[in-house]
Amino acid sequence: MAAQRSGNTVFLTEQEAERIRNTVKERVKKCNAAAGQAREPRDAKSAIRNATGASLMADMADMGPSQAATMPAIGVGQPYPPCVVPLKDLQPMKLGDLRMETHHRGYRLTVKRASPVVTLAARSWAMVQDEAGEEIERLEICLHKRRHGREVLETPGAVFILKEPYFTLTDDGEPTLRVDHPSDLVVVTGTDAEVSDVAAAEKMAKRCKDEGNAALEKQNLPLAHAKYTEGLRIARQDVVHNANPDLARDLSRNRAHVNLLLSQFDEAEADAKASLIGRDDDQRSKELDSKALFRAGTAAYNLGKYREAKELFERRLKLTPDISSKETSAILRKIDLRLREQEAGTHDLSKIRAGLSRARPRADAASFVANTTIKDSPGRGRGLFATRDIPEGDIIFIEKAFCVVWGFESDVLTAITYDVRDDRIRVSPVGLTRAVVHKLLNNPSQTAAVMNLYGDWPGVPTTNTATNTTTADDGPAIDTFRVHDIVSRNAFGPGSQFGDAEGARNASTGLWLRAALGNHSCAANARKEFVGDLMVLRAARRIARGDEIFHAYDESGDYDARREALARTWGFDCACELCVVEREDPPAVRRRRRELIAEVDAFVARERPAGANRRAVVRAQRLAKAIEETYDAQRYKGLPRLAARTIQEWLAIATPRR
Repeated sequence: MAAQRSGNTVFLTEQEAERIRNTVKERVKKCNAAAGQAREPRDAKSAIRNATGASLMADMADMGPSQAATMPAIGVGQPYPPCVVPLKDLQPMKLGDLRMETHHRGYRLTVKRASPVVTLAARSWAMVQDEAGEEIERLEICLHKRRHGREVLETPGAVFILKEPYFTLTDDGEPTLRVDHPSDLVVVTGTDAEVSDVAAAEKMAKRCKDEGNAALEKQNLPLAHAKYTEGLRIARQDVVHNANPDLARDLSRNRAHVNLLLSQFDEAEADAKASLIGRDDDQRSKELDSKALFRAGTAAYNLGKYREAKELFERRLKLTPDISSKETSAILRKIDLRLREQEAGTHDLSKIRAGLSRARPRADAASFVANTTIKDSPGRGRGLFATRDIPEGDIIFIEKAFCVVWGFESDVLTAITYDVRDDRIRVSPVGLTRAVVHKLLNNPSQTAAVMNLYGDWPGVPTTNTATNTTTADDGPAIDTFRVHDIVSRNAFGPGSQFGDAEGARNASTGLWLRAALGNHSCAANARKEFVGDLMVLRAARRIARGDEIFHAYDESGDYDARREALARTWGFDCACELCVVEREDPPAVRRRRRELIAEVDAFVARERPAGANRRAVVRAQRLAKAIEETYDAQRYKGLPRLAARTIQEWLAIATPRR
């Protein structure tokens, strides 16, 4: 049970807030003034020396005790679309061609790293040089700077190709190449040369396979994936494939395994299916296909495609019953359990909760949403509506999160953002934004469901209306600005479920796609609870078929704090029946209620309900009565008393000492 004020508030002084606001505004002003100006050349030795010193300082700061106590400040609200032009259709340019505050549409820039990487919480940068080594410039990757746990700029021996490079200024006024969309940066670690000689090409592809195997053995998964990918490009050339089709199959099968380890399930499934031989008269071929079917089925399962996963594992069981019967049968029983959860909501929540821990905080369970449908809600956009009568206390839906970042995980990152569009400073879960973008890059098939959610920035028009994704020949282009706005408007906090202390800097946050479509009411007819990354929505009172389902985005008992949070985070002024009544309370009544809420929070933090002594129980009863007295019985008839909820929950579970 969380206190009503859980410590997830950051208090900025007026001077600190003004400094953040002025820094962003000053940068925008300088960028506008410099727009179109020619780039000034840098002194290479001086630039590399400065970058080396900054890298050392960043490393020392990262090891210091104050690092965890600070949050980066980020300016947002100046979105631009990712490049959607295939790399082969972009014209080459040089560093000397750059113009200030310009997106060089239709061009590409090829560079190599020339200095150590300066790694900061929300960005990393390094000096880079052009192909000829004649010019040097600063390259900065903002927020989405890591891929599979590794700094992108630190990729050994990599060549970086910037698609439609953006040349701008940092907050300190220093010129820099800036990358906000990961798909705008192509990392090349192999060769793109075509090989026409069959023997030479086959030898090169086999060498890539061997190097990939060696990297896999050392658990260097990004390198293994890169080597298998390079080998596949060669092995799939007609000249090689016609001579040795099994080579491409072997590479696809191997890359499918690496993709599973990297959580790249779309490509894992495609690779595994591409590796199928389809020969029933050869035992070795059947064993290899059994392995491929296992990998394809595992990928489908992780994508939530349980019926497809079932079909693939049934094929495997039929193909090799002698070597896979026990394992495959166990997996099929698990898939049947997921299908029952999905269709009937037969989740054993007690068992699921018992199986969760800090080491395994995510539930292996399916979403159940059959009790709801999506329809237009007058004045609110889309909403969730009941498809049947739902008694009080019954489950409305159980939804597995699309993505959760727990407060104790390394991915957690909170930033103070200043949005130039509405002049507001917010505390934003940018670690969740980063995780969502990473998941979409790994699995583009899931992009449509996320991008269909509400966000302030409409984003670039999609090129694939079937999936609502923008895809060039080089892969998916994920609009990171739109993801940021979607996360800002639709994320929820599952709370600390594993005994960890959480505050604003390390609050657990997640994105639940179905729940995001439900509209808010302070007098909601549904209440959330969390079991790991499962959101369980129950009816707070009887809901009739066809009724809209409302849940509370913010449940603070302090009207003024709740109103401010809804406006700041979700961008609307609530006019529900409870807010209408609370708004009419005299300021002195609201102030008294606020004081009592603070007393309750302090009491709950100090007194455990289990084994509480009589004095504590009496104190809780007095607090509950005092809060109740701040509500006019007639005016609040049939409405919830939010300020009393925490202490009432404490009393409901309090057990006296024996």
